Amino acid sequence: MDTDMIRTIVGIIGNVISFGLFVSPIPTFVKIIKQKSVAEFKPDPYIVTLLNCALWSFYGLPIVHPDNLLVVTINGTGLVIEFIYIAIFFVFSPGKKRRNIIIALLVEVVFFAVVVFITLHFFHDTKGRSMIIGILSIVFNIIMYNSPLTVMKMVIKTKSVKYMPFYLSLANLCNGIVWTIYALLKFDPYLLLPNGLGAVSGAVQIILYATYYKTTNWDEDG
Repeated sequence: MDTDMIRTIVGIIGNVISFGLFVSPIPTFVKIIKQKSVAEFKPDPYIVTLLNCALWSFYGLPIVHPDNLLVVTINGTGLVIEFIYIAIFFVFSPGKKRRNIIIALLVEVVFFAVVVFITLHFFHDTKGRSMIIGILSIVFNIIMYNSPLTVMKMVIKTKSVKYMPFYLSLANLCNGIVWTIYALLKFDPYLLLPNGLGAVSGAVQIILYATYYKTTNWDEDG
């Protein structure tokens, strides 16, 4: 079995795991629809993920970084899923939150359009295009890691893993490992760095889970 075939198989596995992560917030949105209110939930993670998916989808195109179709398929799927989440958020948000969502989306559209224009008009080979989009994608991936870092900090502070779901942490670890392998099989530093960090983040979460599982009070609320 050659490297390209192994890379394709690893990429398909990565697509399946990443899809699982994309659909993991569904219970939250079922709750929002049932309550007809977003309550204290924030749209920020979904808005950041939307732009992140758009950048990675663009990165995987043949005109930017050839031989990365599986990066396009999963991030294109993620783009649609995140847009649906944001649409649900918008429908059940009060006026002020709706305005903030529209402003955030407009900023993202303008930013993405500018990035696409600059990439295609000022960088004339795939190496330069891969570099500019790869660096931007890494920056937004690191912003996304702020959320699990906040949860990990809370786990250490409270000595409780109640609000850090084990299976989500395990999925993050597997996702990071699979896409790290994918990036190493045909060396891609821009895919390697964020997914390597994702694997480390997932591993730390599992270690924290093992450390604080016994000190967690599962009956205590809040």
